[in-house]
Amino acid sequence: MSTYTKTVRRPQVILLVEDSPQDRESTKRAFTKSKVINPIIECEDGDKALDYLFRRNKFSNPGASPRPGIILLDLNMPGTDGFEVLAEIKKDNELKKIPVIVLTTSSDERDIDKCYSQGANSYVQKPVDLHAFLKAVGRLQNYWLEIAILPKMEE
Repeated sequence: MSTYTKTVRRPQVILLVEDSPQDRESTKRAFTKSKVINPIIECEDGDKALDYLFRRNKFSNPGASPRPGIILLDLNMPGTDGFEVLAEIKKDNELKKIPVIVLTTSSDERDIDKCYSQGANSYVQKPVDLHAFLKAVGRLQNYWLEIAILPKMEE
């Protein structure tokens, strides 16, 4: 007779990489509305996201920069864009395990192909309508945070 024990894990961090303050707020509001309890770390550009992920500069303390369980990544940002961030994540042996969901306004087939070629786990076009956006984020939350089993990341 086997005994099944369920391992209870604390909610993994969500890294939100988005340059638009309005889109960051809308995403957080959608998660709150969907009752997501995962902590959300915000980076307003690609450079800060890479600093966070590679624990550089103000993020050098691993205790203050826990590994995310999932990354929501905008593509079109000033400076280091989402394509570059995605490429850097997927080149690193530890970081490449983290699912990256591209969340962007672009519906350009070249962007979609490039993201999947670089290892994106999902590509979601942001709906323009707020209600549709809230619904889309709720669906992301349902799949990626409730159904999918994410890799355990080392602290």
